[in-house]
Amino acid sequence: MSDEVLINATPMETRVAIINNGMLQEVFIERAQRRGIVGNIYVGKVVRVLPGMQAAFVELGLERASFLHVNEIQNSSGKNIRELLREGQMIVVQVSKDPIGTKGARVSALLSVSSRYLVYMPDLDSLGISQRIDDESERERLKSLVANIIEADDSPVDEGNYIIRTAADGAVEDALKQDMFFLKNLWAHLQTNMKGHKKPTCIHQDLAISERVLRDLMLADIEKIRVDSRETIQRMQKFCDEFVPETKALLEWYPGERPILELYGIEDELQRALSRKVELKSGGYLIFDQTEAMTTIDVNTGAYVGHRNLEETIFKTNLEAATALARQLRVRNLGGIIIIDFIDMQDAEHRRQVLRTLEKGLDKDTTRTALTGITELGLVQVVRKRTRESLEQVLCETCETCHGRGTLKSAETVCYEIFRAILREARAYDHDAYLVLAAESVIDRLLDEESANVADLEEFIGKSMQFQVESIYTQEQFDVILL
Repeated sequence: MSDEVLINATPMETRVAIINNGMLQEVFIERAQRRGIVGNIYVGKVVRVLPGMQAAFVELGLERASFLHVNEIQNSSGKNIRELLREGQMIVVQVSKDPIGTKGARVSALLSVSSRYLVYMPDLDSLGISQRIDDESERERLKSLVANIIEADDSPVDEGNYIIRTAADGAVEDALKQDMFFLKNLWAHLQTNMKGHKKPTCIHQDLAISERVLRDLMLADIEKIRVDSRETIQRMQKFCDEFVPETKALLEWYPGERPILELYGIEDELQRALSRKVELKSGGYLIFDQTEAMTTIDVNTGAYVGHRNLEETIFKTNLEAATALARQLRVRNLGGIIIIDFIDMQDAEHRRQVLRTLEKGLDKDTTRTALTGITELGLVQVVRKRTRESLEQVLCETCETCHGRGTLKSAETVCYEIFRAILREARAYDHDAYLVLAAESVIDRLLDEESANVADLEEFIGKSMQFQVESIYTQEQFDVILL
């Protein structure tokens, strides 16, 4: 089955699903009221310089100030941040990482603007090329083409240089030349916009997600880009006419009544991607636990008992898990440090094959990843670049009941907390009786399993206790009222 891109667009949000061999590989969600800001360029104001961290906080006009490290400033080698920035200074920066959780955006003063095939960087000294173009002759061809265009003054930029993107693989000279002129005009426009600002201002916003698909995706293996919004596909067709005409033939409007993502089973896949547990076909399963510091993935054999011996069962489960979790990292967009706890394997060759399977799965990832070998405990560390919120962070919010813990105190635990609270009150105050307000599950336990303990406590303090269900209380909430 050929690869496809499905785009579900509404005025509120746009969802892009990348399908490979009939399976969801990646999903991008952009909401109108909460668009990602990676790639946006701002004139910002330095609000705090931190010499100890060699960094500064820059106000962009967002909810939280952004973070700028000294290494992201031109000609910063060997210099203290105080030599480069002062509080109150206006500076032009570009967002490299969206705000995530309680952290503000990460920004860089080394700017860049992108087109279909090229990235222009005014601070770049020499021509660069994507490492994903691995054919050496193609690399040399592209570098030679771009260098010749620059020398011929067909792209007369005053400074900086270009990075040749992965999508340029096979591109012809005219297409590269067209991209250069587009970037030259865009950069000239930005330079004009940079001047005269006395307060934080956004001077360049990256393309909407539907246009970024056409600019950024490696479309060589894509057969169709199906879009369910007439307005969105018209906008995409216009973008193709201006910048990527060879891609226009891939666009197809989907007019069906059944939602396009539901038709392809993507809605169900997204629901599964929010679950902690991922079932494997063999009967084994993965457990995902995402925290602010890192994500852990635990591999379990589950119901899979194999057909030969324990070592073979473990090996096959780990192989299947390596393939599945590489895809899950993309679908869930998990970033940062990821620790994978494979089931312990005694055979060194088995460990090598599992690691190789994981590497092959990660090779399909368009986001930069790196991994270590398997330790004696069967742990593998993967580092995946984090530039935007994970799927869970986009679609979910912290539970007001458990406050992100993922668990609640049991009714038994809350009952014992109530007993201790009553004992404290009885020692401090002299009252005739006590009224306990709590959730139904807690009151039920107090009147049933804990009834003997309730009677003993009443006898001990010499006071009676009354109980009342409060429907709006969570299981952990309770109050003791003095009567």
